[in-house]
Amino acid sequence: MSERKPPAWTPSWPVAEGRDRDLYFYLQPTEGYAAGARARVAGAGEMLMLGSYSYLGLNGHPRITHAAHEAIERYGTGTHGVRLLAGTLDLHKALESKIASFKGTEDALVFSSGYLANVSVIACLFGRGDTIICDKLDHASIVDGCALSGADFVYFRHNDPGHLETRLKAARPSGKRVVIVDAVFSMDGDVAPLPEIVGLCRRYDGLVMTDEAHSIGVLGATGRGIEEHFGFPSDAVDIKIGTLSKAIPSVGGYVAGSRAMCDFLAHQARGFIYSGALPPPQTAAALAAFELILAEPERVKRLHANMRAFAGLLADSPLDARRGESAIFPIVCGDDWDGWKLARYCQKNGLYVQCIPHPVVPKGSARLRASVTSEHSETDLRQAVDIITRGAAELGVALRVKRPEAAE
Repeated sequence: MSERKPPAWTPSWPVAEGRDRDLYFYLQPTEGYAAGARARVAGAGEMLMLGSYSYLGLNGHPRITHAAHEAIERYGTGTHGVRLLAGTLDLHKALESKIASFKGTEDALVFSSGYLANVSVIACLFGRGDTIICDKLDHASIVDGCALSGADFVYFRHNDPGHLETRLKAARPSGKRVVIVDAVFSMDGDVAPLPEIVGLCRRYDGLVMTDEAHSIGVLGATGRGIEEHFGFPSDAVDIKIGTLSKAIPSVGGYVAGSRAMCDFLAHQARGFIYSGALPPPQTAAALAAFELILAEPERVKRLHANMRAFAGLLADSPLDARRGESAIFPIVCGDDWDGWKLARYCQKNGLYVQCIPHPVVPKGSARLRASVTSEHSETDLRQAVDIITRGAAELGVALRVKRPEAAE
């Protein structure tokens, strides 16, 4: 037999070159978490964490850890199959009931990942003859679900209700129509204009679906998400997707909505039927986390205070930072390599923050994505802005460009 050459698997961004230039900081092993908003990173020591999804600082909370330990003692580390057969535990039903109560819906259904929840729900609920209209910056899992569904699939310009109306008017008259948006957009940190979206969907007979991966625990006075943020009733959104791996320190995803929809998905969605059930410790941890968000409302208040403080610090700095209403703050560097250089400066000065390059974001808009949590102190936030500002000045990147009329 002739010698076979293995395929050349080449990523769409310069991973090998980044490693060669000491500008690759992804997949860094974390060895543990220190008090407050700090992490011990392999080869770098203790660092101030500005890249965490643990928005409410619940990861490692004693009550959540205890719940996970108790679940292992009672059920073991796994289940006896998929949910539809031998894999459903009373814990799963309790978690689904808690999520439905938290989101103000009739029912909820838990999936083994947030990605799987989006892909499975969209591909199951919509198909040929239906129209799906997505914000241009929606999560990749939404896009993948749309592609699998076989429905007509179009974008509207980011957070542009006028363009959305044009798309709704152009949708085929028969079949279902659904508008899908991220509640908080993960790369820009801005919030979807829900009032306008709901109004348009009511006018044009469309459903509203939101992905609340980055808004649960973040938006709203009690962290219930985008509807609470805008003062809307809980039935403003028809299909609510969320994750259990961000503000909720576990793993998995969910859909919340009508009882009929959840029952349909439990018997029809391939990603639910053919995936292993969420393990007991993760299920118990998620359940305890929802209970803690309600029991300790001061966490959400602290997060909101830190979001305002960080926004103020960035506004007073020369950094090219985008202001949103969430815990995500992009600091735009432009060129990918400039972003990686600034990330290296931060890493060498004890600040963990990652660069998000093309193709995740449009070419020329690479950014440091800073995430604020309830556990940051005012000193932490000032230190983070100081480090990034010094690095930006030294490297000549991520700085606001003066308008000509403002120049002396």
